[in-house]
Amino acid sequence: MTDFRPTATLAALRTRAALTARLRAFFAERDYLEVETPALSADVVVDAHIAPLRTRIHPDPTQRERYEGRFLQTSPEFHLKRLVAAGYGSVWNLSRVFRDGEIGARHNPEFTMAEWYGVGDGRDSWRDQVRVTEDLMRALDGVGDDPIRLPPSPFLLLTYDDAFARFAGTPVLELTAADLLALAHDRDVALPGGIGGDRDGLLNVLIAELIEPRLGGEDTGGPCFLCDYPASQAALATVRTDPGRPPVAERFELYLEGVELCNGYQELTDPAELRSRIAGQNRLRVAHGLEPLPAESRLLAAMEHGLPRCSGVALGFDRLVMLFTGATTLGEVVAFPHGVA
Repeated sequence: MTDFRPTATLAALRTRAALTARLRAFFAERDYLEVETPALSADVVVDAHIAPLRTRIHPDPTQRERYEGRFLQTSPEFHLKRLVAAGYGSVWNLSRVFRDGEIGARHNPEFTMAEWYGVGDGRDSWRDQVRVTEDLMRALDGVGDDPIRLPPSPFLLLTYDDAFARFAGTPVLELTAADLLALAHDRDVALPGGIGGDRDGLLNVLIAELIEPRLGGEDTGGPCFLCDYPASQAALATVRTDPGRPPVAERFELYLEGVELCNGYQELTDPAELRSRIAGQNRLRVAHGLEPLPAESRLLAAMEHGLPRCSGVALGFDRLVMLFTGATTLGEVVAFPHGVA
């Protein structure tokens, strides 16, 4: 007989419930409006490296040949930003999101994401959201039987280039693809076949192998924020150019014990730039043998109406629960993961 039981223990699910309750209390105390966003939409985030799941809606079940295509959302981003553009202020939600081809110890095709957007003084810059994110982690600390016990000192804020200089011996933002290939060879980093001169692909392999395992633990004195990513990896973040330095994405990620927990942006508000980036991501998708995703969306309409200055953060809630329970796989903190759902 097929085993019907959940893969997570009762203790893990109780810790998950306690973290959910404290998360809601944290944002309520700070006057972030909790909202619900659709899991199904005609719009979808366009990213060359994220594969959405598709489905069909039949408006008339007697006419099966007539249907509307819909995407299961990879993030609530588009809908939350539409709320911000409509004047609803700082918003957040805790929702199920879906991504194809993501199965592993820390990945599940269906997972839970906490996402929020800060608007107004003290909330609307990425540096504000670094502070909010650290405050959130401290508010959650102590939950469950295996609390993280965060250090009293502020979390380290380390730039992408400084992290490479510290842990790989060289900054990389001004290196060419050939330079990065040489660095991988020198550090005995195995590269996937076909990566060739894909500079961002090389950077992603190098950071995964040489940098991320060193972040958020003893080597950084506890949790660590990584910021100032390559401009080519801005996604929907703004790009900043400082005198005498290469341009960087105003983006940050939080690491704890080598695990990436969240991703934050100074949000792009220029619709023309968004159109350009969507086109660029679709070109990459086609180059990788993937279908292009819809270039038009209601988010573009919202940005043309006017998206105020804001900063957003997306946090992988399942990974957070893993850290608070000492789990090594998502299946230990999700009742019914892929394969037993």
